[in-house]
Amino acid sequence: MRHSSAVRTPRNGHWTSSEELIVRSLQLRIDRQEPATSRAREAKLFGDLIALHRQDLEEVSKKIGRSKDASLKFLDERLGHLRLGELDRERLIKFGKERAQEGAGSVTVGIDLGYIKTILSHAAAVHGVTVSIEPINLARIALGRLGLVGKGNERDRRPTQKELDLIIASLAANDRQQIPVDRIIRFAVATAMRQDEIARVEWRDFDPESKMLLIRDRKDPRKKKGNDQRIPLLDVSGYDACEIIEEQGRFSNIREGRIFPYNGRSVGTAFRRQCKDLKIEDLHFHDLRHEGTSRLFEAGFSIEQVALVTGHKDWKMLRRYTHLKPETLHLKKASQAA
Repeated sequence: MRHSSAVRTPRNGHWTSSEELIVRSLQLRIDRQEPATSRAREAKLFGDLIALHRQDLEEVSKKIGRSKDASLKFLDERLGHLRLGELDRERLIKFGKERAQEGAGSVTVGIDLGYIKTILSHAAAVHGVTVSIEPINLARIALGRLGLVGKGNERDRRPTQKELDLIIASLAANDRQQIPVDRIIRFAVATAMRQDEIARVEWRDFDPESKMLLIRDRKDPRKKKGNDQRIPLLDVSGYDACEIIEEQGRFSNIREGRIFPYNGRSVGTAFRRQCKDLKIEDLHFHDLRHEGTSRLFEAGFSIEQVALVTGHKDWKMLRRYTHLKPETLHLKKASQAA
């Protein structure tokens, strides 16, 4: 029986870049109906396929991201002991229900199933392992009808200016706070940058003359490395991005290495703790990126212009970040009249 080379990973029906490299190197063997590789023949458990997937990515020097690495470790612990034939529809539905009972949301359960499908699809297409992905598809349908798998609700939480002022002032007045989280918060709103991006940018990438900043390896599901982007540092959000960087330089008295040489997780912890102390509910650090993006729209920039700052490749994705405040229409009308 001819091996099919049409098995797809779940990302929009197309191979991820790492798997494409592996497939290209092994496609000829598959098309010639050659038997499974020796490593694949030894795979009896789902955990063996996870290990096989990791090995293949290492062979093409493809680094596994932190999120995917954690997910693979979790799946290995929970399902790795199962024989391939035991990973059927019933077992996958049971797994989904257990995850929901443990507090996992519908998006998280869906991600788990997506990785399971990726592992099995990879083994089938690249190594000729006889496995079926149909049980995963059926389990997803069943769990979806139970409301345990689905799209998450898009967050529309935006901090008020009063909330931002309170958080920033409280952190600035806290002598025990070693990290200038108040400054980082202002920078996050000014640039709409992600928390990890702020922690990575370096002085060598800052051009004060042109007011530009190079962000290396920006997040992009289609391209994990080399996705560098130069962004303009604007002064339209109520906070001046360039001035904040200069302020940081005066504070640290260092202009080499990282501009904000702090652990991103520590910044997030301090932010959450301050919100809790101030009884500000349901506000995440990532909401500052949403806020910064929304303020760019409120300043009158178009979607394509905002994308030059935020790094979004898909403008449809960018629309969900706007969350414009209706009262800003009064300001827009006043500015037009002037």
